[in-house]
Amino acid sequence: REALAEIDRSLALVAALGGFDDAMRPPMLARVRFVGRDEAPGALADAALVFEGVPETLDAKREAFAFASPHLAPDAVLASTTSTMLSTELAGMVARPERFLNAHWLNPAYLVPLVELSPHPGTAREALSRTKAILEGIGKKPVTCAAAPGYIVPRFQSLVMNEAARMIEQGLATPEDIDAAVRYGFGFRYATMGVVEFIDFGGLDILYYASRYLADATGDARYAAPPIVDARMREGRLGMKTGGLGLADYSHLAPDAWRREVLARQMALLAHLGLAPVPDAALHANA
Repeated sequence: REALAEIDRSLALVAALGGFDDAMRPPMLARVRFVGRDEAPGALADAALVFEGVPETLDAKREAFAFASPHLAPDAVLASTTSTMLSTELAGMVARPERFLNAHWLNPAYLVPLVELSPHPGTAREALSRTKAILEGIGKKPVTCAAAPGYIVPRFQSLVMNEAARMIEQGLATPEDIDAAVRYGFGFRYATMGVVEFIDFGGLDILYYASRYLADATGDARYAAPPIVDARMREGRLGMKTGGLGLADYSHLAPDAWRREVLARQMALLAHLGLAPVPDAALHANA
């Protein structure tokens, strides 16, 4: 009852904010089914994809996998939603490791499109592709990363959040100004461009020189660029300004079309947020 009430509250809030017609909420809730431990074997046997979401302890994971594994269909995929444990650590706890991987949902999971998939070396390619297809079928955006601590987003988050706390500690900016800078500058740009795309769009040489300056000026090695940036500089792979070859390969894109597409994304987001520049009416009148 508590779980269903929590789901209902989340759905009601999304409906109130215009996400869907609230009349759809009862049939949505009717699709949610709970089964007790005695009924679980039958439910597990019918599932093509099972997500494990028990507490983040090895004992809890081991117990859940030991219970679920014998009841799963041979071709079913079992995915852990863990945010801290590696798929390589957990694969040995399941009966069919070739049908196992991690699937990290970002909160709130019912809104954020991204799901980070982290297979282990023994994960069957078909199991990964099936999981991707199912997630895409419900409107999610799955990405794949190796079995390494932090996935993709948490690694970014850790660096950014610690740097925000460090700037407050050093008295460099107020929390309010830091958040405004992220919402209207840092976050805005990366909501319309990927990080790698941003680097290659502006030019990898900008990152190279900015990193050197920050590392020297602060005396802090954490600002130094990784070796791949030095290597790309030596190779002359700077991104858009060198034919699209940088950290990634954008050589198949026409520079003018690429620039136009990026600008269109940014203008659309500005308009959505109500931040698009408005021409001065007096200026038009004078013209």
